[in-house]
Amino acid sequence: MPRRKRVEKKEIPPDPEYNSVLVTMFINNIVKRGKKSLAEKIFYSALNIIKERTKKDPLELFETAVNNVKPTLEVRSRRIGGANYQVPTEVSPKKQIALSIRWILAAARNRSEHSMSERLASELIAASHKEGAAFKKKEDTHRMAEANRAFAHFKW
Repeated sequence: MPRRKRVEKKEIPPDPEYNSVLVTMFINNIVKRGKKSLAEKIFYSALNIIKERTKKDPLELFETAVNNVKPTLEVRSRRIGGANYQVPTEVSPKKQIALSIRWILAAARNRSEHSMSERLASELIAASHKEGAAFKKKEDTHRMAEANRAFAHFKW
């Protein structure tokens, strides 16, 4: 934490094709080794694949997928009196988006299709239908928080 002044968050510019900040955030998370143009190519080709497969608006389906994977609760480890407790806490809106993007990408990278754009398209379609590994991760997180609800009074 800085001592002098409050750190201002950087404004994320919307992407040129869909004019969406969420798309820019997603592309920035795909980037590996600084290759943003490759990440953009992967993402836009994934949206084209979605358009071919579902005959629906790919941006709408993408936003639905991200919203379906957003977690509302998570567990945090808290040490009290020599014992560690998994304390359920609410997730801030910005962290919800960050986690959902991260989980979708991790699930897509673990799929077995040929190219990354195909994997990403499949995972986004699955997440929009409330299926797939990313949605399962959200469900597991919520189940864990629900199981540890007895320790909610340790929240700080």
